[in-house]
This record gives sequence, structure tokens and C-alpha cells, in this order.
Amino acid sequence: MKSNPKFIFFTDFDGTITQQDSNDFMTDTIGYGQDKRREGNIACLNDSISFRDSFQDMMDSVTRPYDQCIQYVVDNVKLDPGFAEFFQWSLKNNIPVVVLSSGMEPIIKALLKKLVGPDAEKMQVLGNQVGPRDGKDINEEGGWTILFRHPESGFGHDKSIELRKYSSLPEDQRPTMFYAGDGVSDLSAARETDLLFAKKGHDLINYCARENVPFTVFEDWTNILSKCKEIVEGKATVQEAAKAGFEAYKSGAAGVNVKEATK
Repeated sequence: MKSNPKFIFFTDFDGTITQQDSNDFMTDTIGYGQDKRREGNIACLNDSISFRDSFQDMMDSVTRPYDQCIQYVVDNVKLDPGFAEFFQWSLKNNIPVVVLSSGMEPIIKALLKKLVGPDAEKMQVLGNQVGPRDGKDINEEGGWTILFRHPESGFGHDKSIELRKYSSLPEDQRPTMFYAGDGVSDLSAARETDLLFAKKGHDLINYCARENVPFTVFEDWTNILSKCKEIVEGKATVQEAAKAGFEAYKSGAAGVNVKEATK
């Protein structure tokens, strides 16, 4: 807030800034596999298990040394199209970008350094940490575990806590808040922003439709950049954008099954 921005963009990292979710990727390929991981995701959406417990179970299945995990995702995970252009536009227009992630900060920062370059240091990154298991080093087989930012929360990292620091500001100081996400880790943030960008075809859309949370759909960051430009330039409002997103969902253009989402 030092530069008195009129807009702030908060974003999930895995599967939102990147094409692949690094944690899902590790679980699917060197952990217990995609089928069991999806069972956990669906259980979260149905409120039968907390995200924290599901995510802990996922990460416990990945036993490769942590330095090898970092290298593995850096070698395989790609940047979402349009994000680099969006980020450069945000820097020029005094729009801070804050990453709120349920992933682990060391992996996120390593990926951003490779995918975005030196300017990545201008992004604030808030995620979970990693620590050693008893008597072990994180860089040995089965030696690490995730350390949650908010271990008392069912989310592990309750993103709404950070968002409320801004949404609770006096009206003359409060910036317009954007948020982009794709999945179950973003549920705590969905209601706490002025305009929610939900990724086409992903679980966050199902949740927003079911809970009547306004959102707009994006396919990649070129869509986000275009919509943010319209809003910043006064050519559209966040309310209009959210209405358009829900209409896209109802028409079937959001990439999810309407009947499944509303069960």
C-alpha cells in the first residue's frame, strides 16, 4: 500500500499462474496418483474433508528429497499464456500482484524466478513452508513435510485472512481487489474480493455457482489482462464483469457441467 494503489491483484499460483498445478503434478506422477488425488479434491468440494487434511495426505505421498522436488517441478511446469505480459502491465500501472498460495513458498519462488525472471522479486508471495521430519533433513528420502501458515484452519492457508486486511480499510483508502484462482484451495478467498476470476473448466466455478458467489471466467491471462484494462480505464465495472461471468456459466461456456455443479 506504500504506493497508494487504486487496484491490487491477488492470485492463486498453482494451475492459475502456471499451466500445471505443481503439487497435483508431483502427487500424480511421483506420489499416490491422480485417481486418489481427485477423490480428495471432490471430497473437499463436498465438505467431507478439509483442504488442509487432503493436501497433507497428498504431500505425504511424495517422498522424493525436497531439492529434487523443486528441480522436478522447475523442469516440467510451464507458465500460463499471457501472465508475463499481464505482470509487466501491472508494474507499469501501479497494480501490486500478490500471490496467495496453498503450495510451498520455496517451490513457488523457484518457479517464478525461472518463468518470470528477476522482476518476480517484485511480487509478494505468501504460502506455506516446508520443514524436516524428526531426525531427518528435508533433502533426503521421506525427510520433509509441509508446514501450514494457518495450521488451525481447515484450509491450512486461509487466504481470506490476508484479503480482509485490505477489504476492511476505510472506503477512501481501500483499493479495488481482484483475485484469480482455479480450485478448492481458493474457496476461502472466493467471497472476499471485488472481482473473482475463475479458471474455465475448473472446480472453483462449480463452487461459485453452487454458493452464488459472483465471478467471471478466464481461460488464460490474456483474458484477465483484457478485462482488467477495461476496468482500470473505466470502460467496464467489476459488477458488469461478474454478471457476464455468471451468464457464461449458465450458457455452458464456462467449461463445467451446470447440473453437476448445482448438485
